[in-house]
This record gives sequence, C-alpha cells and structure tokens, in this order.
Amino acid sequence: MIIRKAVASDASAITNYLQLAMEDILFEFIGEHNPKSAQAFLLHFVQNINNQYSYQNCFVAEEDLQVIAALNIYDGAHLEQLRAPIANYIKTELKQPFNPEDETQAGEYYIDSFGVSPEHQGQGIGTKLLQYVIDTYVHQQKQTVGLLVDADNPNAKRLYLKLGFKPIGEKLLVGKRMIHLQIKPD
Repeated sequence: MIIRKAVASDASAITNYLQLAMEDILFEFIGEHNPKSAQAFLLHFVQNINNQYSYQNCFVAEEDLQVIAALNIYDGAHLEQLRAPIANYIKTELKQPFNPEDETQAGEYYIDSFGVSPEHQGQGIGTKLLQYVIDTYVHQQKQTVGLLVDADNPNAKRLYLKLGFKPIGEKLLVGKRMIHLQIKPD
C-alpha cells in the first residue's frame, strides 16, 4: 500500500470514501436525504479546486493501483475561504440556508473527514493513513492537527486517543455534539 497526495483523477474514489464519513452532514447541506444527490454534490467539489473538499486537500491510500481510502485535511486558518464556494453553491443553486458552525480555526490543520473502502475496513488502513498525516504534519512540519469525533462514536474516539490525540473541548456541528481532539508537536 502507498499513501500519496491525491490527484484530480482520484475524485470519484475520494467522493465515495468521504461520503461514508459525512453522509448525514451532506444531507443537511443539500436539504434532502438522498445518497445520490449527496454524492453528486460532494463529487462536484472534490473534483474542483480551491474548496475544502477539493482533491487538492486530500491524501489517498492506494493498493494495486486502486484508491482504497481517502483523507481530507486543510489549514484551519483557511476555512472561511475554502468553505465560500460551498456556501455560495448551496445558497444560490440549491436555495438552502447554509450556516454551519466553524469546525476548525487558525492554529491547526484540520482532518475534515476520511473514509476507507468497505472491502478494506478493519485492516488497519485508516490507522496507517492517519499515522502518515500525523508524521507529515505533526512530526515533520511541527503543526498541530485537529479533528472532530462524534461524541456517540466511542470506537473512533478510542482510535484517535491511541494515536496520540487529546481532547481539547466540544463543538456542535450541524446539531451533533462533537469532541474536538488535537495532536501537537513535541
């Protein structure tokens, strides 16, 4: 397995795996409980540039020339500018209100979402992808990495704590109670 920066041709696979992690949030964004509409919405942004879900902000795990996992990460200081194209699209094209809470802020690189192919789950691929990002951002670049985990998902929280993340507070995101975790350089 190799982990690499995503390229535009990875957009479809990235969309599939990120959708696994954020489908409920996508339903809130698009104003309907429709997986196909949610997928089309997310693909539109993954395949484009300069937005929070862009392939530019993703790493992928690849095995036998097939993308099997994706992780979306960006500088929290740029949330407003990266979110702007999404907000504009939702307000103008979908005619939906869009006022989600800020899930990140300056001072952290934020793991927005990540997912692993259902056929490859339970094999440690997500852990390896997270470890790669931690090594790259925290150990090499000396940056803080943060993420939100659903308070009702103790298994995910346990994984993040095992990797060295520490709770720093709670946030609401689209009405869900989330635990804000960070890992900082030594």
